[in-house]
Amino acid sequence: MRFPTRAIAILLGAPLYGVFAASAQYSAPATPAPYNPIALADVTGTPRTAVQAGQKSYQSLAQNPNLGGVPAGNLSTTPIALSLEEAVTRGLKQNLGGVLASDAVTDAQGQRWQALSELLPNVVTDTGFGVHQVNVKAAFGITIPGQPPIIGPFGYFDTRAYLTQSVFDWASIERARASRAQVKSAEFSSRDVRELVVLVVVSNYLLVIADQSEVESALSQRDTAKTLLQQASDQRTAGLASAVDVLRSQVQLQSREQKLIVSRNDLAKQKLVLSRAIGLPLGQQFEATTHIPYQELTPSSLDETIQSAYKARPDLQSQINRVQSAELARKAASAERYPTLGAETDYGLSGVTPGSSHGTVDAAATLRIPIFQGGRVHGDVLRADAALTEEKQRLDDLRAKIDQEVRDAFLDLEATSQEVSVEKSAVTLATQTLEQSRDRFTSGVTDDVEVVQAQDALAIATDAYIASLYSYNLAKISLARASGVAETRYAEYLRGN
Repeated sequence: MRFPTRAIAILLGAPLYGVFAASAQYSAPATPAPYNPIALADVTGTPRTAVQAGQKSYQSLAQNPNLGGVPAGNLSTTPIALSLEEAVTRGLKQNLGGVLASDAVTDAQGQRWQALSELLPNVVTDTGFGVHQVNVKAAFGITIPGQPPIIGPFGYFDTRAYLTQSVFDWASIERARASRAQVKSAEFSSRDVRELVVLVVVSNYLLVIADQSEVESALSQRDTAKTLLQQASDQRTAGLASAVDVLRSQVQLQSREQKLIVSRNDLAKQKLVLSRAIGLPLGQQFEATTHIPYQELTPSSLDETIQSAYKARPDLQSQINRVQSAELARKAASAERYPTLGAETDYGLSGVTPGSSHGTVDAAATLRIPIFQGGRVHGDVLRADAALTEEKQRLDDLRAKIDQEVRDAFLDLEATSQEVSVEKSAVTLATQTLEQSRDRFTSGVTDDVEVVQAQDALAIATDAYIASLYSYNLAKISLARASGVAETRYAEYLRGN
């Protein structure tokens, strides 16, 4: 199984603060060429997605942090049981995208403390002890009669504390307020990444389930091909079938064996993708224990879901705080024209030695009035205006994207639900066709060409049903993501609640 081109581009191509829309179709493993490809194409009417295209898309996005994870835990020599809930819980802790988002919050908090340092008291201490020797004539330009021209060496000791405090600095106040909005934005962005991590983990888990279904289907098809070969051999012995019928059945069996090999390989590789995304120990084997059958989801109305998404989406809240931060940064740039008032003081001990030192103190108030700063303030204001305009435009665009994502999710949900119904019916019809073809071959009414074609038709119908079920479940979790409730309600959406 491979990631479809559109699925990967949507699942992993969005920036961390941006909008995410998951609307993809599952691409089943390539089926070996059937005996009569033209007839089989008419059975389904749906072209298969090229495996090479999926591989290329996956390789181009393999460095996305949401596909990575920080391995943790002890390696078990036996495969562990891994439920969907356990995979999501582990992914929220160990996924690389989530870890980096937490680091971004810490970085924003550090920047806030840097901004606050301009308003908070700053106290430093300084202690020094030195030895001095003074050339009186060189230092003062005179010679003191009766005194040596060189004074010293003599010791000097000084220790004191320096205090600086901003009394009024409106630009620093606005910058501190802007940094607080940036922290809130980073926190909402971290929540948005957690939503994205849930979607990545669930979609990969669904792919594992789909791959397991493909392996089971391939096993069943291989066993059916073995039975057909035995049946053709018996018919050949009884004189009711020709040698070419036996050869044709052998070719069909080898084709089914090939598909089984491909399906098992795809399942093993998809498990590696999921293991990495949730940070399992390197080389840890696991068995997916959660089964997600078809369960219809009936969401709220489209308008209600859109309005709910506007309130719940953390990326929208993050962008709103980015706009607020840009507005405060604009005010801070304008406030650079205002006077600032500060206080400076120091107190310490000075003397030749620590034992002979005396207390000294200095205190001053400083008033700084900007008069002309070479256009720097005007340049800062222009840059702040541009940044504010950009953030507002991003906010408007984000609202439009959320509207589009919810509508896309509704369309995908309806379409994939219909696909599941159609493909399920196709599997039933293909199964009946295979049974009737085998009965006709046993009765000697026809050769095994009809049986081989019927078996291939059933294989394609089964693959299509697995793909449609995966697409429907992905559409449900995509709707949860578009609504901003993927982390808290993904299980409910998959259950159809």
